[in-house]
Amino acid sequence: MPEPATSPPGPAHGLVDGRSVVVTAAAGTGIGFAAAQRFAAEGARLTISDRHERRLAEAADRLEAEFGTRPLAVVCDVTDQQQIDTLMDSTVAEYGAIDVLVNNAGLGGTASVLEMTDGEWSSVLDVTLTSTFRATRSVLRHMVPRRSGVIINNASVVGWRAQAGQAHYAAAKAGVMALTRCSALDVAEHGIRVNAVSPSIAMHAHLAKVTSDELLGQLSAREAFGRAAQPWEIANVMVFLASEYSSYMTGEVVSVSSQHA
Repeated sequence: MPEPATSPPGPAHGLVDGRSVVVTAAAGTGIGFAAAQRFAAEGARLTISDRHERRLAEAADRLEAEFGTRPLAVVCDVTDQQQIDTLMDSTVAEYGAIDVLVNNAGLGGTASVLEMTDGEWSSVLDVTLTSTFRATRSVLRHMVPRRSGVIINNASVVGWRAQAGQAHYAAAKAGVMALTRCSALDVAEHGIRVNAVSPSIAMHAHLAKVTSDELLGQLSAREAFGRAAQPWEIANVMVFLASEYSSYMTGEVVSVSSQHA
């Protein structure tokens, strides 16, 4: 398998300086934590959430050590509307407003439709798609009165293309894309933008642990660069979508991949 990119994500430019940003599923080593790092580097007042209390505290420790400011860390199970509402309310209580929400939470898995259970289907849809709807609805209670805000959803290229064993995940991510487009139209009159990123494959420790080297090699080989993305390469696009550089973009799903044309 080709070596991953090791270049740093680039210098900070204050793209979200002073803005309040909430990132869900931000503990660990994946896209969520990379997004938290990048938003912190760009000057955000950060809230991170995850359902794993210990890992969340460790993520807050790492961010504080790197940037000198401790983010607000709120334990949140995104399958529970009350916990999502508490996440949003806690952020508003701390920072006065929510300017950006990154809906990063998702659940994968591999199962053929021949053997997939209702439970497997429902779990992936609930964490990946329905939680995005729940958090969007919750944060809009705060954004609409201010007539300002940005929501960034994390989709996937499997929402566009077929992959064996991924019917539940692909259906959920295709749903995230549709939710992005439709909700963007619902809230455009309130000055709120809703967009999504659609990564192909981003390499991190958890993915490597739950995916065989053979499959990772196959997926990486599909990429024009012959390698997986690094999580910070996805996070950079999220920051762009949160910034004024994307002020005329809403309802868009931005593919972050190097797939062959």
